[in-house]
Amino acid sequence: MASLLVKDCRLYDAPRSAPLCSVLVEEGTVKAVGDVEASVRADNVLSANGCILAPGFIDVHIQGAGGADVLDATPEALETISRTCARFGVTGFLATTVYRPGRENRHLRVAAECTGRDLGGARLLGLHLESPFISPAKRGMILPECVVRPAMAILEEIYTLLGDSLRLMVIAPEVPGNLDMIRELVHRGAVACLGHSNATYDDARSGMAAGISHVTHLFNAMPSMHHRDPGPLGAIFETETVTCQLITDGVHIHPSMVRLAFSALGPSRIVTITDGMQAMGLPDGRYVYNGVEYEARDGAARYEDGTLIGTALGLNQMLARLVDFTGCSVVTAINTVTQNPARILGMHDKTGSIAPGQDADLVVLDEDFTVHATIVAGEVIYRR
Repeated sequence: MASLLVKDCRLYDAPRSAPLCSVLVEEGTVKAVGDVEASVRADNVLSANGCILAPGFIDVHIQGAGGADVLDATPEALETISRTCARFGVTGFLATTVYRPGRENRHLRVAAECTGRDLGGARLLGLHLESPFISPAKRGMILPECVVRPAMAILEEIYTLLGDSLRLMVIAPEVPGNLDMIRELVHRGAVACLGHSNATYDDARSGMAAGISHVTHLFNAMPSMHHRDPGPLGAIFETETVTCQLITDGVHIHPSMVRLAFSALGPSRIVTITDGMQAMGLPDGRYVYNGVEYEARDGAARYEDGTLIGTALGLNQMLARLVDFTGCSVVTAINTVTQNPARILGMHDKTGSIAPGQDADLVVLDEDFTVHATIVAGEVIYRR
């Protein structure tokens, strides 16, 4: 594996007054950080020209990109998603999709088989499953046939298809039988997520006691908060061990609510996501998801009845809006797609920061989050 020297870069978390530095990569991992240029001869050299060097972004919630969807059930579709993600600074992603009871679910098998393979772009880190143990009343874009009553036999079928590649799974804790599903997921090492749920405050607390530690797209597909009926949001905000995905496009969540969540939760509990659709990286137009036509316009994707189903914005664009809405620093924003998801996925010992021994998954970008280069395992896979 060729070595790489990234020179003339400014580490994303370094003071503005700090001098430019270099990062040496060998065998796909960071070897040295600092003033290393004079002492090494790397196979390849990439000049950052004074731009920021950050850890590669991790998108834990993306369904498609570049005209492809996880539901296409082909390695080629996952390769397209992988390469498109890289254009937006993403070096790792979770294929987010649904389970179809009584069907072959080839898309799940293909995604599991492709997890960890070289797809030509961002790494496929595993799957984020949004069904079948959710509330029919809060299914959103998910089709009715993808929702069933909880049964351990169905969970076993899911694990037969996915094995350890199942990383996150959405659960509605108020549905009878789901507390047992939560406990089993946690026992097997997956992250149980509250989402697509009609839970009350007490339901949410029970789910967290059973093992829920993460929330899929906060505010979306769950009851709103009321001063006499706080619902799941009250439990989420006050439980410091629970982290939350946030869609920061300003459409799924009003900018004011983005600010509220950011202030109430604190930056270490937030994971910025895209909830991206196949239209990501494509022009505005009409596309098909799960057999149903939708329209992508101005970065938002909706069914014909107006149901909001996802975004067509890249993760770097979501970070730019997060900074715009909250006034947080570039460093803080980047941490919501690097350190935070790496910690949730149990990968913080090898990714999410720039230090010797870490995976050489990196992104070169400007203060406005324009991506100039994306590096995976020490290989430049995208250049602007």
